[in-house]
Amino acid sequence: MAAITRVLIANRGEIAVRVIRACRALGIETVLAASEADKDSLPASMADRVLCIGPAQSAGSYLNVGTIVEAALGSGSDAVHPGYGFLAEKPELSQACMDNDLIFIGPSPQHIETMGDKLAARQAVAGLGIPVVPGSGLIDEFSKASAMAEDVGYPILLKAAAGGGGKGMKTVYRPDDLETVYREASAEARSAFGDDRLYLESFIPNARHIEVQVLGDRHGNSVHLFERDCSVQRRYQKLIEEAPAPGLSGDLRERLCQAALGITQAIRYENAGTVEFILDQDRGSFYFLEMNTRIQVEHPVTEMIIQVGGLPPNARGVDLVQEQIRVAQGDAVGFSQGQVSPKGHAIECRINAEQPWDDFRPSPGRITRWEPPEGAGIRVDSHCYPGYTVPPFYDSLLAKLIVTGNTRMEAIAQLQRALANFHVAGVDTTIPFLSSLVERADFIAGQVNTGWLEKVANVGGNHT
Repeated sequence: MAAITRVLIANRGEIAVRVIRACRALGIETVLAASEADKDSLPASMADRVLCIGPAQSAGSYLNVGTIVEAALGSGSDAVHPGYGFLAEKPELSQACMDNDLIFIGPSPQHIETMGDKLAARQAVAGLGIPVVPGSGLIDEFSKASAMAEDVGYPILLKAAAGGGGKGMKTVYRPDDLETVYREASAEARSAFGDDRLYLESFIPNARHIEVQVLGDRHGNSVHLFERDCSVQRRYQKLIEEAPAPGLSGDLRERLCQAALGITQAIRYENAGTVEFILDQDRGSFYFLEMNTRIQVEHPVTEMIIQVGGLPPNARGVDLVQEQIRVAQGDAVGFSQGQVSPKGHAIECRINAEQPWDDFRPSPGRITRWEPPEGAGIRVDSHCYPGYTVPPFYDSLLAKLIVTGNTRMEAIAQLQRALANFHVAGVDTTIPFLSSLVERADFIAGQVNTGWLEKVANVGGNHT
């Protein structure tokens, strides 16, 4: 396969900036597919060319497969990078690229379809002997949900079969609540995914969310890049991620990473992906949760701790977006499992334009002051600048603040300083809220689970 020379970026915001920079490093031209709202954005100013693909509303622009493919063909692009969100995990875009001799910088439509259907993914993984959370098969009516919930035992978690990102996901603690919550989850799933099918799992109260970064190529090579902890969540949306996951024994870390690698190898997965697990802290056991067939928002925390053998001691050896591009054009993964190792600790905070004290109400508007922290061990991935107007149409992510340290305690101290020196005006942000979280003794001690944030944050009230 010929080398990629021009990439159409079918996304916006910080991930578009991230892909443009990766392409520049590889000498690849970039074409940005931008909506009306993003024609004057930072990625639009950075790309070699900008094509307006439709209105601000994503249904007519970033979610339109036909328009994206037309833009790629019309601009003479060799490939399409979907980023994350929007069409990144839609097999239709991967298939359309294949049908039009475009390289999709991501996995095959078959892999996206199989792992995107949460029930199909559970079945495939269970067949490999990897534990999955005790649960049910497909539920398409309430009577089935009631019977299966009794079999599994309360509390349970209702989940959308075609879902992700917390949409259609509801916890049920008592049988009397099941019917109401089932109707809500089904309606939410239908609205978000056009598919109201559900399944249920046993709810694990004292759980941590651990995920493993993987890479695979068409030559049969697969590697894992160790794990991340993503347990600090609100309504199943991650706010803080770190790598390595704190408090794991060497044996548990090895078993998690090998399970993820086993899944990657068994399905002959190509490109970057993330295998996610639930860790039951009371039992010390882990279960497969899902596989995300795209680059993750939190991929920088992995990049910041991974070293590749043979590079200088202080060098960071992996750029996951560049690896995505290389693998998509037919190259082998650039390193073997034995060459990669973790060094130090990294933590990432997502900075959103939201008002945490008012139930995280979105805060669009014009940024009048934008002064991110700088210095050694600090990385800020963002598309913002003074004068930028945060549009009301999309996700509220403004930036990702990533810090590193030789130890977790050093990284936490660095994060506390960096948040204190991150100054934004004109819109409300989550910076003060995040600052309060990372000062807490239980966070510093690593004593968190997936329910920790909502318990300690008193969302909508006084955060102390």
